[in-house]
Amino acid sequence: MKLQKGDKAPQFVLKNADEIEISLQDLLIKRVVVYFYPKDNTPGCTIEAQDFSALLEKFEAQDTIIVGISPDSPKCHQNFIQKKSLKVLLLSDSDKSVAKAYGAYGTKMMYGKEVQGIIRSTFIIERDGTIKESFYNVRAKGHAQKVLESLK
Repeated sequence: MKLQKGDKAPQFVLKNADEIEISLQDLLIKRVVVYFYPKDNTPGCTIEAQDFSALLEKFEAQDTIIVGISPDSPKCHQNFIQKKSLKVLLLSDSDKSVAKAYGAYGTKMMYGKEVQGIIRSTFIIERDGTIKESFYNVRAKGHAQKVLESLK
């Protein structure tokens, strides 16, 4: 099921790269952009994470926190952050339960075949926990800029 504008964002508690549990509720002191991506250190996911990192100050000026979520382990996230000099918060959804709750896991096309996996998706969540905007099946390149423009 896909989430849409006005829906309540599913709550979550996930570990960050330092194995510290972070909850959506803790982050809602600001607006939150949550983006789901398939795998650390892959070309599209690296572009997306670097673009969000490069625009982080502009997101912060809009009182917005950026959170990337993938099934990768906290240790893998730590390596990804260090290797690519990322500035965004990355969380580990190892059982994909949060991705499923957001409609960001399911059947997708990959190299012409139907496969089960993470559907690259992004959500803008307001302080009251409602979805302001949802993006499904996004292209990594240029996506962070599109999300930034949607905040206005």
